[in-house]
Amino acid sequence: MRVIGADGEMAGVMSVREAIQAAEAAGYDLIEISPNAEPPVCKIGDVGKHRYEIQKKEAAARKNQKVVLTKELKLRPGIEEHDIQVKLRSARRFFEEGDKVRFTLQFRGRENEHREFGYALIRRIKDELADVGKVEMDARQEGNSIIMIMVSAKAH
Repeated sequence: MRVIGADGEMAGVMSVREAIQAAEAAGYDLIEISPNAEPPVCKIGDVGKHRYEIQKKEAAARKNQKVVLTKELKLRPGIEEHDIQVKLRSARRFFEEGDKVRFTLQFRGRENEHREFGYALIRRIKDELADVGKVEMDARQEGNSIIMIMVSAKAH
């Protein structure tokens, strides 16, 4: 196995027994760094310190992670013009924040017989938001609803 000394310098390739003896002589532990390498890489050092450093790296990675939320905007086929504009403004704000937007167009009763109005409304939304968002999942029917998911154009 390839051994790295406590000072970070390469100690060379040695047997497992020799590496353990070298670690004990230095007053440290033998830590396996890369078991899949050829030959495996080990380091002479303090196990507690090594675990602490790994924990710090994971915490820093979590801190820099951006969580993408999916916001939902519910619509009805008989929605008025002003209400559509309010929904579009909300969608633009969600895109600026880096979130996905799920448009759910719900049908009730006899509205189900005229789904073409729903698809026309979804097409209109798609066209009006083309400058800030793009379609991730195109409009599709799920039960009594038509669902479409859009993401920010900047995200991709």
